[in-house]
Amino acid sequence: MDFMQFLDVILHVDKSLGFLISEYGTLVYMVLFLIVFCETGLVVLPFLPGDTLLFIGGAFCASGAMNIWVLMGLLIVAATTGNTLNYWIGSLIGQKVFTHDYRWLDRAALQKTHAFYEHHGGKTIVLSRFVPIVRTFAPFVAGVSKMTFSKFQFFNISGALLWVVGLVAAGYFFGNIPVIRDHLNTIVLVGVGAAVVPVALGGLWKFYQKMFGGKRA
Repeated sequence: MDFMQFLDVILHVDKSLGFLISEYGTLVYMVLFLIVFCETGLVVLPFLPGDTLLFIGGAFCASGAMNIWVLMGLLIVAATTGNTLNYWIGSLIGQKVFTHDYRWLDRAALQKTHAFYEHHGGKTIVLSRFVPIVRTFAPFVAGVSKMTFSKFQFFNISGALLWVVGLVAAGYFFGNIPVIRDHLNTIVLVGVGAAVVPVALGGLWKFYQKMFGGKRA
């Protein structure tokens, strides 16, 4: 396998995981660890597979090809340390990313993530785990915004646990059901929407009360 073929396998690892397991055996754990670490830890690699990778990994665990406890443990560490690296990169670069053009950085995606972060605070670190692209930029923006490190780590670890355990377990129990497997991203986004909408409505209600509550009195 040449480099370009290997790169294609990595970029579509959610579709080629069976091949990787048959070719590399237990080394596949390290491959998956590095993919999750790089997707969450390097702001220039938001295109790497995330949700589907965890889900398909859980499905292979159900078939006996992988150990679910080993997989969960390694990916929780990968997701946590990846976010931590991303946070430190953001804290080191600081506000320069918003005032300079970098060819390697999608400023539009960064600005959207920053706006989302400003509205939802620490919850963004948890919720962003389930939103492709946003999960790569959220810890970076937290670092840029100088979020307290202890607070960041609390949400970082909580989000990693929910993301990895939730999706790997879902894959373990439902990974062989075609309709769920083929519409995983939609299902995940609907779930995130169900969590975000009540928060947003609550914020709008507080704003309404602040603006008009006093006038009625």
